[in-house]
Amino acid sequence: MTPPEAPDRKPGNSPPAVSSCAHDSLNVLRKRSDFLAAARARRQGTPAMMVQGRDRRDDDPSIRVGFTCSKKVGNAVARNRAKRRLRAVAREVLHSYGQPGWDYVLIGRAQETAARPYEALRDDLIHALRKLRGPR
Repeated sequence: MTPPEAPDRKPGNSPPAVSSCAHDSLNVLRKRSDFLAAARARRQGTPAMMVQGRDRRDDDPSIRVGFTCSKKVGNAVARNRAKRRLRAVAREVLHSYGQPGWDYVLIGRAQETAARPYEALRDDLIHALRKLRGPR
């Protein structure tokens, strides 16, 4: 990804403030009802996180994801750090291993999400997504 170029001084000829790639974007869950629906569906625990997943059963093939960390994870700085790491690993993994038409919620774990090596965090998410895909 390259940084945006400096804008020309001509009016109406400026690049976007942020360059974007299609594979870097995530459809993020925002509504409480979506989080509650995912909480009633399948779940898979790993050492670094809990992953909840549900098939929306609608015609939208997009993969949506939500992130949350309770106060057990720590203060606001620790929770935000854990969620940043979850967002980074989800951005890398979900397009390859997630199922179209599903919602996923990634829940950070106290002492684990922020401290776990990134490769192990990535492997945990891949493992959880594979387990959620299987029949139940």
